[in-house]
Amino acid sequence: MVVHGEREVLPAATRAEAAKALEQFTTAYNKADAAYDASLDAPYTTGALGAIDAARLKAGRANNPGGNPQHTPLALSDVTYTIPKKAGWPRWFVADAKSNKGGDSRWVLVFTRGDLSEPWQAACLTLVAPGALPEFTKDEDGWAEAVPADSAGLTVAPKDLSQDYATYLKSGGDAFKDGTYTSVLRATRAKNSSKPGLVQQYIDEPLTNDDFAPLALRTADGGALVFFSTHHYVKQTAAAGAAVPTPNKSVAALTTGEIKQSLTMEFVANEIVLDPPRGAGGQQLSVLSRLEGLTAAKGE
Repeated sequence: MVVHGEREVLPAATRAEAAKALEQFTTAYNKADAAYDASLDAPYTTGALGAIDAARLKAGRANNPGGNPQHTPLALSDVTYTIPKKAGWPRWFVADAKSNKGGDSRWVLVFTRGDLSEPWQAACLTLVAPGALPEFTKDEDGWAEAVPADSAGLTVAPKDLSQDYATYLKSGGDAFKDGTYTSVLRATRAKNSSKPGLVQQYIDEPLTNDDFAPLALRTADGGALVFFSTHHYVKQTAAAGAAVPTPNKSVAALTTGEIKQSLTMEFVANEIVLDPPRGAGGQQLSVLSRLEGLTAAKGE
């Protein structure tokens, strides 16, 4: 009998493989951070985390060519692995760990792999309060359930969440529960949109292609925990006779062009959202966590 691996439902990784992937990422991340050299962990990162980390390291190297004088090795402990069973590629899993960075928050990393010839790569990183993650559906062997991106059984299909969140940031609405990454973020933007001599504009876009595609785990209540990415621009424009605020060293290191009257900053973010089952009471989406990083800037 021939077994077709692309059709057979299998755990995305063994627990030993998941632990090895986290170890390889941590080692590479520490080498890259110490040297401010993005090439050292590029093979082990992708998606939103890859874009954010590469820009951070690029800015660090520009300002400190000899390496990171503030380097403290990342140490992850008390790790919980949530590994879904699924057919085909990409395969992926989630690691939830205590970290020596980020205060009391836990690091939640999503690892993906396109095929057996590729290394596992960390595609998403968010910081989550201890105990904030939901309970996941698991079978008798402890394997989780991956939810398809086009699932119709949720309040919003995972494939639509990036666009819906971008639309919400622009226009508001009641699709998302009030909180730090929703109503508070919109209020902060509104407050900062116009100041004496300066206008600040925001553009929000979905980010769903290839390694930025959403990934979702079935939760015990029948809903899903969805990991997705978004793309953002913030443009500061000074009035005649005024000047754009001088950017900090990290922003300046990623800026092309000359800042005369405007500065446009480009960001990538990854989010974690609780997506209730369709038809459940209280069907608002809840954004558990969001991590955003500057990836480029342009002066004009």
